[in-house]
Amino acid sequence: MLAAQAIAQSATDPLSGLVVRDIAIPLPPPGWTLVRVVAASLNMHDLWTLRGVGHPPERLPIVLGCDAAGYDADGNPVIVHPVIADPDAGSGDETLDPNRALMSELFDGTFAEYLAVPARNLVPKPTWLSFDEAACLPVAWTTAYRMLFTKTGIRPGDRVLVQGAGGGVSSAAIKLAAAAGAVVYATSRSESKRAEALAWGAHAAVPAGERLPEKVDVVIETVGAATWEHSLRSLRPGGAIVVAGATSGANPPADLNRVFYLQQRILGSTGCTRAELEGMLRMMGSTGVRPVIDRTLPLSDIHKGFQLMVDGDLTGKLVIHPPAVSH
Repeated sequence: MLAAQAIAQSATDPLSGLVVRDIAIPLPPPGWTLVRVVAASLNMHDLWTLRGVGHPPERLPIVLGCDAAGYDADGNPVIVHPVIADPDAGSGDETLDPNRALMSELFDGTFAEYLAVPARNLVPKPTWLSFDEAACLPVAWTTAYRMLFTKTGIRPGDRVLVQGAGGGVSSAAIKLAAAAGAVVYATSRSESKRAEALAWGAHAAVPAGERLPEKVDVVIETVGAATWEHSLRSLRPGGAIVVAGATSGANPPADLNRVFYLQQRILGSTGCTRAELEGMLRMMGSTGVRPVIDRTLPLSDIHKGFQLMVDGDLTGKLVIHPPAVSH
């Protein structure tokens, strides 16, 4: 089968370690099953792996990709929950299992014609959701859902700031928060991405670092060092910043005086549970909200997709199509 593998890592030339080649179809161990991948999508996690961030080189080669939708062994359309873990080891939350792994960390990922996953990781794909749309959800959209609804429990009328409009998580957060009745503010250095944020339901979109019309209750933070000071300044006393990434740097100045004096909360969030994926699907079904897809590419052109991500030229998600079944 055709697959996209990371075979080497480089901080300065990450795409040099990415190859598309034929490998053997995986043989699922007991409790696992085979999925024929119809659509997958890119995440920053894939780029971090190629850069050698958080992924030891001894785990190479490995098939990249965390998101997938396709058909299970019985021909049923499914979405793959990307967190491989034991819920019991995390007190009912698989994201708290200390041995958890995202697809493509310990096990081959989704940029392939076939994928082996634990049977419990398969969620039925609703008929109202296309395979391309479904492939956008497992990492970015569920990350945003957990940040908004599990970590902070936003309610209609809450004011939410989403930093860095345009990425997969940020576009999901804007659409989900707006669908829940929140007043959403978004930031971006790009005028076109600010316009997109407004089209997705944001109340206002401002240049990065610009003062907001009012303080917010919640900040969705995935940018890190470049936006951290603005996130703190924009937050009301007692409000919460939810952090699920730091694409611009992971060690911003903390400004602890502001944090403790204004009793601001800083909450970490990673991944999602299978139940949260199912809950998000119910919300999407009732509200009609759908993911933002920038474009689709065949698996053979995945280098082009990664370059678009490196250059920051994506708005929403990029979907990858493996070739039709060839085995």
